[in-house]
Order: sequence, then C-alpha cells, then structure tokens
Amino acid sequence: MAPGAEASSGATMAPTRLELNLMRLLSRCEALAAERRDPEEWRLEKYVAALEDMLRELKKQASKPAPELLNEYSRKVDFLKGLLEAEKLSSSTEKALANQLLAPGRTPTTAKERTPATRTVHLQTKARCTGQMRSELLGTDPLATDDSEELNIRKRKGLTSDEKQSAVELDAVLQHHQDMQEKLAEEMLSLARSLKNNTLAAQNVIKQDNQTLSHSLRMADQNFEKLKDESDRLEQHAKKSVNWLLWIMLIVVCFIFISMILFIRIFPKLK
Repeated sequence: MAPGAEASSGATMAPTRLELNLMRLLSRCEALAAERRDPEEWRLEKYVAALEDMLRELKKQASKPAPELLNEYSRKVDFLKGLLEAEKLSSSTEKALANQLLAPGRTPTTAKERTPATRTVHLQTKARCTGQMRSELLGTDPLATDDSEELNIRKRKGLTSDEKQSAVELDAVLQHHQDMQEKLAEEMLSLARSLKNNTLAAQNVIKQDNQTLSHSLRMADQNFEKLKDESDRLEQHAKKSVNWLLWIMLIVVCFIFISMILFIRIFPKLK
C-alpha cells in the first residue's frame, strides 16, 4: 500500500496539498534515481533539496501525517540524499561501502508500485558499483558491465508475474549482494587484523627501545653520581694535602728563624 493510502486510511483527515506535492516529487526523484544520469545532471540534487524543505514544512504543520509515515518520508529522503553523496565519491570501493550503508524505503510511494522504488534503486546502485569494482579488477569496460548488471535486474523484474515471485527474486539479488558484502567485510577485517598485528609489533619494538633507553639513562645517572662522589673526595683530599703542606712550611720557616737567632746569639760578630 502506498504511503498516501496509509495516511488516508490511518488518519482522520485526507493528505494535505503539501503532502501530496511531496509524494509526487518523491516519486519523480525515485524515477530519476533509477535512470542512468549524466554526471552533469543537476535536477535530482535540486529536487532532493526541495524534498528536504517540504519535509521540514510538513513536520511543522498542525495537520501533519502519522509519525510512522513521517519516518518513512524521512527515510526515503535520506536515502536519496545519501545516494547523491555516494555518487560523488571517486573510488568504486568507497561508493560500494557508502551504498551498503544506505537504507531504502520500506513501503511503496504510489499505489502502482508493488515494491518500493527506493529498494529497486538500491539494488541497481549496488549492481552498478559491483560492476565497476569488477571492471577495475579485471580491466574491462565499466559501462558494458553496468549495462549487463542493469539488464539482468530488469529481466528479473520483467519475468515476475506476481508479488511472490518478485519478492523471491529480490531476495536472491539481496542475498547475492549480501554475500559480496560479507566477503568485502572479511577482507577489511583481515586487513584490520594485519594492521593491528603490525601496530602491536611496532609497539613492542618501541617498548623495548624505551626500556633500553631508560636503563641507559639510569646507568648514566648512577655513573654521574659516582663521579660526583669521587670528585668530592678528591677535592677534600687535595684540600687536606694543601693544609698539611702549609703547616709544614710554616714550621720550617719558624725553625729556621729561631735557628738564626740562636746562631747570632751564640756566635757574636767578630771584631
């Protein structure tokens, strides 16, 4: 059931003009997102900006839709905004990771849709990013890979005859991309483990170097203290030696002076 039908059946009043305009613009944006766009295409980005403004105004109205419906509108607008931001990334790997984090809508926007258009766009974008990654690894033409992926999705959609078959095929596609996501996550986990091991090894080397440096500094401090003690002892010894020498010289001088006096007294001057 479309969000507009849910609002009309679950709420007491019919959708306002602003909500109807938002639904029409949202459906238009989903159609543009499903198409192959030129890099210079600007309409979708402007439309999404207008959707954000309309959604803010809708939340401020007194007769606003039910909270569940508002959350669904916000979910779809956020999905389209995230899709545009992912397309601006340069690396196909970054695009694939960004698209994996997107959350498409849960309910169709119009009553004509059997499955949410944002979910189909999400699958197409995943397939396109997967094709680009495969072409980069194999060196093939990315445009041809994108065309084949989109053709496979369109064939799967064309072969469905009822809602059950479509759900089965969508689940198969989702499972395929889920397997790819798990494989990519395992590779990233392996790289993270390798980086962690290298970091731990570097930390151990740095820790050992720090211990060696600390030991060297401690030994240098001990040697400095010993050298200082020896210098103090040598200085004291030198002071003691100088003092003894001074006293000895004074005693010798005094002895000589007294001897001279006695010599003069004992042996008077000859006439």
